[in-house]
Amino acid sequence: MPTDNAPTPRVAHARSLFAPLGPTYDRAASLLSFAQDPRWKRFLVSRAVEAAAATGRPLGPTSRTLDVATGTAAVAIDLATRTGCSSTGLDQSPEMLAAGRARVAAAGLAERIELVEGRAQALPFPDASFAALTVTYLLRYVDDPAAQVRELVRVVEPGGAVASLEFFVPRGVWRPLWELYVGAVLPAAGRLFSPAWVEVGRFLGPSIKGFWATYPLEEQLGWWRAAGVTDVQARPLSVGGGIVVWGTRSAS
Repeated sequence: MPTDNAPTPRVAHARSLFAPLGPTYDRAASLLSFAQDPRWKRFLVSRAVEAAAATGRPLGPTSRTLDVATGTAAVAIDLATRTGCSSTGLDQSPEMLAAGRARVAAAGLAERIELVEGRAQALPFPDASFAALTVTYLLRYVDDPAAQVRELVRVVEPGGAVASLEFFVPRGVWRPLWELYVGAVLPAAGRLFSPAWVEVGRFLGPSIKGFWATYPLEEQLGWWRAAGVTDVQARPLSVGGGIVVWGTRSAS
């Protein structure tokens, strides 16, 4: 993974895209996804919790977890609330982290959740630092997603849980409706919030389609297996609008 501090154009674009969104992110993401975004994040957390328990290493007050691309810390807060664990949330956007810190303080979790600015491509943590890892909507924004997966798994303890959430592309009868929504409705609906959301609305559809056309699901599952994750599973959500992948880091 890169070790210098200069982001690539793709990474820099992601940072500029999300910089203005912090104060409105949670409300807008919920409304524009018909309340599916928070539902998907809850499912993501449930997979991490269950995967950890299945290996005999349930998450609890002595566990330390990492949430990458944490944004406004919704996943870190849910994970800490459910299990009592301590969590570190990492994101490259100081604006999103500012909104996240406000949420953490409001939830009374400032002593158990630390939010840090950093790049997912070169995580500032030693190998095997965390009992579990969650990551949300990251892989479309990096230049080498297979290498990114290796970097994510690197910081997880052997036997630790890993869970990832991404947007997906529906199939069958739902595909034309999804195309209409991301192509026309989503950009227009962004105007309800801000010009920045209009830009996000225009970006998301082509970004999601291009990502899955380039990297089919089986290839992506192979990245996790090659990085040392066992029992890799995937579940599409909301007729294919989102997908969660999870498993555990090999103990060997």
